[in-house]
Amino acid sequence: MIEDLKYYNNLKKYTGTLVELLDSESSFSDVPDTWHVVIVDILNSTLAVDEGKHHQVNLTATGSIISVLNFIRKEKQNIEIPYFFGGDGATFLIPTLFLKRIILILDNYSLHIKNHTNLILRVGHISVNYLMGQDFGLKIAKHQLTNQLSIPIVLGNGLKKAEEIIKTNFEENRTNFEKTLLNLEGMECRWKQIKPIQTQKKVVCLLLDAINEKDQRLIYKDVISQLDTFFGTLNNRQPIKTNNLKLNFSILNIWEEMKIRLDKQNLSYLFKKWIETLVGKFYLNFSVDGKQYLQQIGQLSHTFMLDGIINTVFTAEQSKIDLFIEYLNQLEKEKKIIYGIHITHASVMSCYVLDRKTKHSHFVDGTEGGYTSAAKMFKQKIKKV
Repeated sequence: MIEDLKYYNNLKKYTGTLVELLDSESSFSDVPDTWHVVIVDILNSTLAVDEGKHHQVNLTATGSIISVLNFIRKEKQNIEIPYFFGGDGATFLIPTLFLKRIILILDNYSLHIKNHTNLILRVGHISVNYLMGQDFGLKIAKHQLTNQLSIPIVLGNGLKKAEEIIKTNFEENRTNFEKTLLNLEGMECRWKQIKPIQTQKKVVCLLLDAINEKDQRLIYKDVISQLDTFFGTLNNRQPIKTNNLKLNFSILNIWEEMKIRLDKQNLSYLFKKWIETLVGKFYLNFSVDGKQYLQQIGQLSHTFMLDGIINTVFTAEQSKIDLFIEYLNQLEKEKKIIYGIHITHASVMSCYVLDRKTKHSHFVDGTEGGYTSAAKMFKQKIKKV
């Protein structure tokens, strides 16, 4: 059982490039069939974004990840859980031992979200054993994306199928909210919109799916190679750069964070966090620890995910974006891929900060809907296939 729990911990980190990893089929292994896929997804997120609730949508998705990670941390077993941030939701791979308690925590979180934002958070799970029995692939590797961040890389349609099943069979949670189950310690969202350093650059949110499951590895290898060619390495196209991060001192911003983080409104919390944000400007600019934290943010930002589908946020010049879209259109014409893309002026970031020296993660999306807007284009294309 311990070996099963530590499956992801024990996966060897692949330290070569992502292109090299995708060229190495043997670096991927089957997710244990005793594990489960857990999906969290905001119902009608596109409409919510159209109504101006993008900030709430983004924080809600981040909060689901924080809820799970805080539970794992409290267990004190040092278990690593693969997860993916999707802008309007999240996906987890969970060992059976933790499943019931994590679903209880996420169902309770969904009640909290409904009470405070009117958003409906769909929560569900399905076993890896079932997905594999239906011939949906679910292979995983662990990739050292940056010097400080390793991420799961998944091939196969297992996670996509799990999401489809869970969305289709969703029934709204009708239990009562339990305050003691809510733990969003470490949730922060104190940054202004992050604009590219060069004014001519845009922020791009891309979703891309290979039509045939068996072709994923080689198609994604080619697409990522082209991303590198058109826009430079991951570090070069990274939207989160130390010198374009600016704190947001708006009380309204902290109020929105508070509505999701706490079970009830608290004016003393609001004032305390506002003062902390004001002081934070001096901490970040003048202290050694603050400067180090700023340097680490880019290294610990989730700007690329592969959960069977490529999800990435990056910066690029419009002329190069146009050429890249021509390349993607050709792949679509050849019926190799379907993609959705959203081009905007800035990125947004929500954060999980337990310790500014070592324990912090940053979840990145684009403005004006980001991934959710890219998904709108993506879904329209799927209907035509």
